[in-house]
Amino acid sequence: MADDWIVETVGLTKQFGGFYAVQDVSLRVRRGTIHALIGPNGAGKTTCFNLITKFLRPSAGRILFRGRDISDQDPARVARSGLVRSFQISAVFPHMTVLENIRVALQRKLGTSFHFWRSMRGLDRLNGRALELAEQMGIGGFAQVAAAELPYGRKRALELATTLALEPEMLLLDEPMAGLGREDVSRTTELIRRVAEGRTILMVEHNLSVVADLSHRITVLARGQILSEGDYAEVSKDERVIEAYMGAADA
Repeated sequence: MADDWIVETVGLTKQFGGFYAVQDVSLRVRRGTIHALIGPNGAGKTTCFNLITKFLRPSAGRILFRGRDISDQDPARVARSGLVRSFQISAVFPHMTVLENIRVALQRKLGTSFHFWRSMRGLDRLNGRALELAEQMGIGGFAQVAAAELPYGRKRALELATTLALEPEMLLLDEPMAGLGREDVSRTTELIRRVAEGRTILMVEHNLSVVADLSHRITVLARGQILSEGDYAEVSKDERVIEAYMGAADA
C-alpha cells in the first residue's frame, strides 16, 4: 500500500557537469523500519541524503514524503515537516552545555530559536524535557558539561538528543558510527535502536556489522545507481555486491 512508504524517490538524479553522482535512483523506505543505504566510497550515498533533505536540488526525478511531493521545498520546511537529518561532522554548539544544546533544539520546535534576548528564566520551562532527552540518550550525568569537553561518543549521543528534540517522524543518520571506538559503537547501536521506536530511520553506514544488526532492509548503491536491495542475508550473498566491495578494496 502507498501508505506503507514514508519516503519514495522516483528517478532521482544529480548531475555535476558530465558526472552523474546519482542516476535514476528509485528508493522506497517503509514506515517504522530501519533502512540502510550502503556502498563503496563514491557510490552516491551522501548525495542521496543531501537530495532527500533538499540540501541539493535534483537534476531530475521526484521526492515524496508521506505521499507528498517535496522536490521543490527548502531544507527548513522539509525539517519542520518531520524529516530530519544528522551529519558526519559534529553539529553541536561546543561552548554550550549539554542541557543548553538540547534546549536550543527544543526552542526551534517552539519557533523561538532566534529570540536570543529572551530571559534565561523564560527558557527554564524547557529544562525538564531537555533533561528527559539527555537521560534517554545516556548523557543525563553530563547535563552541565560543555559539549566541547564530552568524549566523542557522548557527542554523538548529544546530537541524537538534539535531533529528537525536533520530534522527527523520520530520521536520516549519516555515518553515525564514524570515528567511534568499539565500546561507543555498541552504545550508539543501542541508542539508535531506542530512537527507532515509533520512528523511521534511513542511515548511511560503513560498519556492516552494525548494518546487519540494525537494518530491516538494505539498499546498495554503486556508481550512483541501485545495485541490490533486500535484507542483509540477501545482499551479502549478491555477487554484484561482493564484486563492488572487493573492487573498491583493491583500488
